[in-house]
Amino acid sequence: MADPKGFLSTPRQEWPRRPVEERVRDWDEVYVPGALLPIISKQADRCMDCGVPFCHQACPLGNLIPEWNDLVSREDWRAASDRLHATNNFPEFTGRLCPAPCEAGCVLAINQPAVTIKNVECAIADRAWEEGFAPPRPPDRLSGRTVAVIGSGPTGLAAAQQLTRAGHTVAVYEKDDRLGGLMRYGIPEFKMEKRHLERRLEQMRAEGTKFRTSTAVGRDIGAAELRARHDALVIATGATAWRELDIPGRELAGVHQAMEYLPLANRVCEGDLEVSPLSAAGRHVVIVGGGDTGADCLGTAVREGAASVTQLDIYAQPGAERDEDAEPWPTYPKVYRLSAAHQEAGELRTAPAADADARLFAASTLRFTGDEDGHVRELHLVEVDAGRRPVPGTERTLPADLVLLALGFSGPDRGDGLIDQLGIDLAPRGTIVRDPDFATNVPGVFVAGDAARGQSLIVWAIAEGRAVAAAVDRRLTGSSRLPAPIGPYDRPMTV
Repeated sequence: MADPKGFLSTPRQEWPRRPVEERVRDWDEVYVPGALLPIISKQADRCMDCGVPFCHQACPLGNLIPEWNDLVSREDWRAASDRLHATNNFPEFTGRLCPAPCEAGCVLAINQPAVTIKNVECAIADRAWEEGFAPPRPPDRLSGRTVAVIGSGPTGLAAAQQLTRAGHTVAVYEKDDRLGGLMRYGIPEFKMEKRHLERRLEQMRAEGTKFRTSTAVGRDIGAAELRARHDALVIATGATAWRELDIPGRELAGVHQAMEYLPLANRVCEGDLEVSPLSAAGRHVVIVGGGDTGADCLGTAVREGAASVTQLDIYAQPGAERDEDAEPWPTYPKVYRLSAAHQEAGELRTAPAADADARLFAASTLRFTGDEDGHVRELHLVEVDAGRRPVPGTERTLPADLVLLALGFSGPDRGDGLIDQLGIDLAPRGTIVRDPDFATNVPGVFVAGDAARGQSLIVWAIAEGRAVAAAVDRRLTGSSRLPAPIGPYDRPMTV
């Protein structure tokens, strides 16, 4: 604890965002370049180095937060990088994309703004790359065992890197033409520029991990054949089976899933397309779903030049402060949060029918209506009460040329045949069944991440990738020196 009074003398200061009118004209990250490092040491000083650091338990990775806060406050960046990478393979991803449950568990957050843990993490990761503190770490010797990892999202990449560093020969199979899973084609460029992903992939290649893109296991290569080739197989395909909205008018043209829309915008940024076939330019856009995917659609539509954008959330607008009775510290609270995309929509007034940040809360979609050509033109909604029951007399319509469904995901997609070909057992909710060692009912086949947990956070994905790697290493060698940060089953994000 470098400054015992830091939390008293220094107010919370977050990484500043670029002006809205500037950032909506490009796809670069929303933050002011170079503005984080000058403030971050004083922000790390606010950490109280608690005797019982609840931020540890709040983080699925078990990040050593007080330790690297202290090192950053002393500007010992190399040691801070070592402590951060000891528990997290990809801190530059979580430092940009994680909702930071650790900050909800910060002891300072009992009665003050929490330490900016997420910003400190991002600053360490970026400084590590600038200073060369994250070189490739190839194994000293090979084990002679081979492992196939299916899926190159955060779970698959974390598992592959850990297993490669343990000495196993690892091949990652990805059905898309580029690596990264939803980090590549789901997360917009303005939330995380893909150069961060490419940098890690190059590190992994230098360590010895092999990658096979445009290869859907179950379709382009038989699942049983792949299993026979390797000593172990890790399924890390994520939960990509999207939830539907079964209401009248769903069949109209112009009603699309969010994950049909976002990948096309990302492909424009990759240079594959000049203009997205589903571009929001000049259209009235309505996004059904109040989560992060919906916010990603919102920021994308704003940048594409939508005539208006409205995001519908079936839940009531949360309060600005934690409800101590329903969500006492250190649980993760449901409070009103203003993402960069909502800030942009509010300042640009892209949703005159919605609230100031383009959201309509407590709103349930009833039906879509279209024109004589079969294209959607209006969305009909109704206000709902706390029990999500319609409030009489509140039905209204919104203009809608493009409707995006951002309702989450139920489990892994079975379209490629991977699950059926292997004969893997599924839980009633559609996720893959596994035992406490991440093993499925098929010998030698393991599963981790959203494919087994259901839709979750990137920090959980990386934690599960590290944990399944330790489980596979133990199964192949009889013991493992790889850290296993978690068990495979859901637990609360905080106590």
